[in-house]
Amino acid sequence: MGVSDPETLSVYARKAAEYAQRFGANRKSDEPRDTFIALVAPGGRVLDLGCGPGTSAAALAHAGLSVEAWDAVPEMVALAGQHEGVTAKQAVFSDLHAQKRYHGIWANFSLLHAPLANLPTHLAAISTALKPGGIFHIGMKTGEGEARDALGRRYSYVEPDHLRSLLREAGLEPTQNWTGQSPGLDGVDAPWVIQHAVKPLRD
Repeated sequence: MGVSDPETLSVYARKAAEYAQRFGANRKSDEPRDTFIALVAPGGRVLDLGCGPGTSAAALAHAGLSVEAWDAVPEMVALAGQHEGVTAKQAVFSDLHAQKRYHGIWANFSLLHAPLANLPTHLAAISTALKPGGIFHIGMKTGEGEARDALGRRYSYVEPDHLRSLLREAGLEPTQNWTGQSPGLDGVDAPWVIQHAVKPLRD
């Protein structure tokens, strides 16, 4: 994760191998990921922000994209760096200071560990880091407020309309979205939203 909450980080450090085993298989078909890849310029530079074991980063690299992968957990960075075509490094969300560097940024269920109060700042940095026309992918668990799960991980929850509002405030235009429900590392079946957004060309 790109988060800096010590308890959350310690959970992922202890369970890095388990996480990779449970969620590390590249599914043959992943509509949000395939859509993201199709929208990014061929050979474009993308950032996987909070990459975990690098499953998505590997899929993006396999599709011919130039992939940087960031995570705050050294154990996750080590796993991500084993994938061909993936440049992995240890970093947190607040380390993102790039301007118009990326054709796409992928934050798949990582920013949900940041405090709600910090989301506008992180999204603004993401918007700044995207090139005009760049694509942003974000996955969040749906709901309201903040809480820790049974494993001790801190979560921030958003409803889809709230997420789209936050994206617009950051200068991004929401596009396609997906909703669903599935179990996480804690085994709890939880609802989620995946939202894509684009950096307007007028910037």
